[in-house]
Amino acid sequence: MPKLVVDAHRLAGPVPFDDLPVDPRADLDRLGIDRALVTHTLSLYADAQAGNDALLALDDPRLVPVPVVVPGVPGTSTPATPGEVPAWGARLIRLCPQRHRFDLTGSETLRWLAEIGLPLAIDLEETSPAELATLARHLPGQRILLLNPGYRRLRQVAALMTEAPGVWLEMGTVNTQGAVEWLAERFGAERLVFGTGAPVADDCGPRFLLDHLALTPAETDLIAAGSLDLLLSVSSGGAAR
Repeated sequence: MPKLVVDAHRLAGPVPFDDLPVDPRADLDRLGIDRALVTHTLSLYADAQAGNDALLALDDPRLVPVPVVVPGVPGTSTPATPGEVPAWGARLIRLCPQRHRFDLTGSETLRWLAEIGLPLAIDLEETSPAELATLARHLPGQRILLLNPGYRRLRQVAALMTEAPGVWLEMGTVNTQGAVEWLAERFGAERLVFGTGAPVADDCGPRFLLDHLALTPAETDLIAAGSLDLLLSVSSGGAAR
């Protein structure tokens, strides 16, 4: 059993397509998850600013805020300027280029990321391995947590992780036999992060998988919490080139 479990990918708030729990804390208790990095659903499915405001108002040390950033020219972005992001106190931001309709590798996004200097989380369905590789070439110090990679695209994900050492992988949807162990052998457990995507995605399966990985206790502890600490503590050098 891991010493500490942190869910790096969890949602709080209502969703427009199902009746799901809006408060993650009861499920954290049920599954023995000590802490969760949380994005508000309003930021994903509606208004990024309103969702971020609701997220930052939660004020619970177990729920670590991951606000959504929408880069853009004045009048189109959230927040108004990248210089406002440090006031949030966040250690990780989330980007949704498909939902919020901006170019992940466009000059405005690159400028925002270089100025913000924080690691970013992004769902694979919001982008592509090729686009992320391009982003990594432009911002070689940018740290990226790739959410919901699934198991059907492991070949593409492995190629991306080989090319871009600043990519960490959330393992919640890597739920085919031996896949997490295969990734740990090639890239090290320190680049694999426990996450669930709950309540939209299942959380019981990833939590069960974490307890039954064919890895050493030290490797499992890294995936459960330690790798996330590494991701959030490494200094960023995201200047565009």
